[in-house]
Amino acid sequence: MDQENQSSYFKGRGAQINPHNRFFKRQLVQEHLEMLDEPLLQSEKTEIIFAHPKTIVNKVDSPDLKGLSMNPYQGCEHGCIYCYARNAHEYWGYSAGLDFERKIMVKENAPELLHQELSKASWKPEVIMFSGNTDCYQPLERKFEITRRMLEVLLRFKHPAAIITKNALIRRDIDLLQQLTKYDLVHVMISITGLDESLRSKLEPRTASYKQRLETIRALADAGIPVGVMTAPIIPGLNSHEIPDVLEAARDAGAQQAGYTMVRLNGAVGEIFRDWLDKNFPDRAEKVWHQIQSCHGGQVNDSRFGTRMRGEGPIAESIRNLFHISVKKLGLNQIKTTLRTDLFDHRAGSDQMRLEF
Repeated sequence: MDQENQSSYFKGRGAQINPHNRFFKRQLVQEHLEMLDEPLLQSEKTEIIFAHPKTIVNKVDSPDLKGLSMNPYQGCEHGCIYCYARNAHEYWGYSAGLDFERKIMVKENAPELLHQELSKASWKPEVIMFSGNTDCYQPLERKFEITRRMLEVLLRFKHPAAIITKNALIRRDIDLLQQLTKYDLVHVMISITGLDESLRSKLEPRTASYKQRLETIRALADAGIPVGVMTAPIIPGLNSHEIPDVLEAARDAGAQQAGYTMVRLNGAVGEIFRDWLDKNFPDRAEKVWHQIQSCHGGQVNDSRFGTRMRGEGPIAESIRNLFHISVKKLGLNQIKTTLRTDLFDHRAGSDQMRLEF
């Protein structure tokens, strides 16, 4: 990175810009820096915004990801530059750029809402995904413990859930995860995008190190909790070559399953990612950009069901082959984890005594 970029680079953050919210007619800009007491993007602090939603479980209608999800937080301090969830921040009146990483909405009443939902006689149990939008174990979880309290609710009702995270904080909740595992109610995927720490510090600045994530897989596996690795997203020209090494390291740590997705830069994420790419990898920015385009019909964004998660074309095909060959060679995906729904009892939320027969 050249000196000009270094002087204006927000260390510890993924996005380096705050692009205009597409839902706003007006845009706030800074054209004359010498007239401002404080530059608009100067603050390094994370702002906590307490939210009180009316519902917490979301139905996912996408053919690629059918099911249910719930997110204790909106926005994510991890700052992963490629995150598709950045676009959702615009619905709340913020930017998908730095705002996504610095203005975090904390859903304090999420455990209570989940309890209310599962208590309904009409509720039909099916696997609920934690972190369908932002990481449920991001740094603020250490303080607020919303995810932990939601796991306690799930255990009480004996309701199944799947978790995907890239934070080692999940190890704090191994006690609850073990109890859920006893009833075949939980499965965990740890996201690992590579093994190169210098790339991770730029790509995912406030996440656990790759070493910590591998240690987390080992800790979960040693505790008997079903765990796998998600190599997502794959970015051709940046981390695609690391697929075999990541899968082998995860397998050696105890991962049983593996999955992957291809990077796609929908909405504001395209502008944010390109700015980041130019500043961090000016020597190969064009090459990486064009390789991403080649995987999505000439565009970096892709909303086509069936192809958007895997991509198409020669580069996407070579990545797909590399992944599947590696998985087969390492013996991954031989065991399928099936989570139970037959143990669920909505009456578990009642304070009334129940007769047991």
